Amino acid sequence: MTNQTTATEFLLMAFSDDRDAQILHSVMFLFIYLTTLVGNILIMTTVALDHHLHRPMYFFLTNLSFLDVCYISTTVPKSIAISLTNNKLISFAGCVTQVFLVITFVGAEITLLTVMTYDRYVAICYPLQYRLIMNWEACIQMAAASWISSMVHAFLETTVTFKLSFCRSNIIGQFFCDMPQLQKISCSDTKVCEVLSFVLGLSVSSFCIVFIFASYGFIFSVVLRTPSAQSRCKALSTCTPHLAVFSLFLITAVFSYLRPKSLSSPTVDLVSAILYTVLPPVLNPIIYILRNKDIQKAVWLIPSKLKSFIA
Repeated sequence: MTNQTTATEFLLMAFSDDRDAQILHSVMFLFIYLTTLVGNILIMTTVALDHHLHRPMYFFLTNLSFLDVCYISTTVPKSIAISLTNNKLISFAGCVTQVFLVITFVGAEITLLTVMTYDRYVAICYPLQYRLIMNWEACIQMAAASWISSMVHAFLETTVTFKLSFCRSNIIGQFFCDMPQLQKISCSDTKVCEVLSFVLGLSVSSFCIVFIFASYGFIFSVVLRTPSAQSRCKALSTCTPHLAVFSLFLITAVFSYLRPKSLSSPTVDLVSAILYTVLPPVLNPIIYILRNKDIQKAVWLIPSKLKSFIA
């Protein structure tokens, strides 16, 4: 038997070893990161300053914006630092933290989108009972349940992952600590870890996806029976941004986790990771700002509201 030591730090794969390419990557990621911060903070500020937006729909949207800021901040700044300094090291504790946070935010994203679907379902299918069902206590409980359940899920997955031994290699083929990549470099038996990840991920995602599709089935059936064309357009205008955001998240997640192994390669793995960790946070606020008229109106009123607030 040869002596085996578990890695105490890891090396994250850079996008390129060419210095010019590293600078280009850092500039592009910095632009994406700043765009994400500006867009999501703009939504949170707009909702906070406009009392007309103090409604359940925008309460959940604020949660989603805060989530997206945290989500992209978990991976992108470290990747920018790697490109600028060419220091690919990440500590064991740092890697554990990244895995835990990424799983938490991915889980919170889909559960929050599910809760937002329920909000639209109640608003359109039961408008007279909306205020009673979607009261503030219920909204806070649903948001809290989304965050807490995602953290519990992440804790289980992270604990099982880092019980593995990493004595074969400490090079992670990704720009952040990704759980599937950690399983690849482990010298332990990863079957339990893989089965647990598959079962937990499939059960949570299946429930959320089925619930969202079923809810939109009821929503569209009610909307299509509405005699007024103006009412139909108003109802659909509150649903299309959420449906677009959900579709974006679903497509990127399916491509990342459910594509055939024959399509897996270092380049494809890298692209898929960018799709589900970077693309949703940067596009979500853009979709809501462009497609939601209430947000658009409130954004234009921010300068005057800030002036009156300062005065």
